[in-house]
Amino acid sequence: MAPLSSLTFDTAFRPEIGAAVALAPGLARVTAPNASPYTFTGTNSFLIGKDKVAVVDPGPEDAAHLESLHRAIDGRPLTAILLTHTHRDHSAAAADLAQRCSVPLWSGGRHRLSRPLRRFERNPIKRSCDWGLIPDRILVDGETITAGDMAVMVHTTPGHCANHLAFGLPEADILLSGDHVMGWNSTLVAVPDGSMADYFGSLEKVIALPYRQYHPAHGGPIANGPAHAEALKVHRHMRNGQLLAAVGNGAKTLGAVVRAIYPTQPARIRLAARMTMAAHVEYLEERGSLTVSRGILGMRLAPA
Repeated sequence: MAPLSSLTFDTAFRPEIGAAVALAPGLARVTAPNASPYTFTGTNSFLIGKDKVAVVDPGPEDAAHLESLHRAIDGRPLTAILLTHTHRDHSAAAADLAQRCSVPLWSGGRHRLSRPLRRFERNPIKRSCDWGLIPDRILVDGETITAGDMAVMVHTTPGHCANHLAFGLPEADILLSGDHVMGWNSTLVAVPDGSMADYFGSLEKVIALPYRQYHPAHGGPIANGPAHAEALKVHRHMRNGQLLAAVGNGAKTLGAVVRAIYPTQPARIRLAARMTMAAHVEYLEERGSLTVSRGILGMRLAPA
């Protein structure tokens, strides 16, 4: 099935791993050496501030990346560590850096599921989640915090996971969008860790916010963030339509749906697609558009 939206992805981003790249006054990016099919060119850590700084998403447990962050801090006072969310490619280094530098850790709270597990269900990305990380402060939607020596707005953006945050820099007209909106690919939503309903709600939220340029946690900057977020919303609704069409044409299992929608994709892409399609199934079921029966062998799908 051919895509129906105008969404385009920028896969040309090639960061200089470990180097501090100035993005705007008081904002720099340092990309970690953890490239993978799920992290693209690596996790982007950000430094906010001029004379004092805060680090956003210190990234994976990697000695070289921590050293790169220390070089970028360059002796300036570090005031806090902020997390967009608690998937380990963003947060695994947070406790070590906070302890070393004696600074507090701020986030949207401990890692949690978007809803309780159902009978026979498992969290497919359980090992990628930082369950034991406890923040010193839980950030609240709409509050203004001081990160380094700059004002930052906190925006809750659940969907990719329940405790996801985006950080707005009003002076720079920039939103640090984490994994919620990225330019290189659509966002993985894996239930029950994430929620497609929450993801749609958070897309609507950021589209309405007054920030034009987005800097995601993977990949390069997005020049017109709200337009890209709108295209992502159209794309995800297009996938809803494709899923309903596949079921209407006789697909009764999640695997059959994935084969119908992604007939030529390699196995690693189909694995991510299967997780996100499960989130679409749940979204459509909640809205009465799809009938789902669940058992120990998986789910069976039927038109509503």
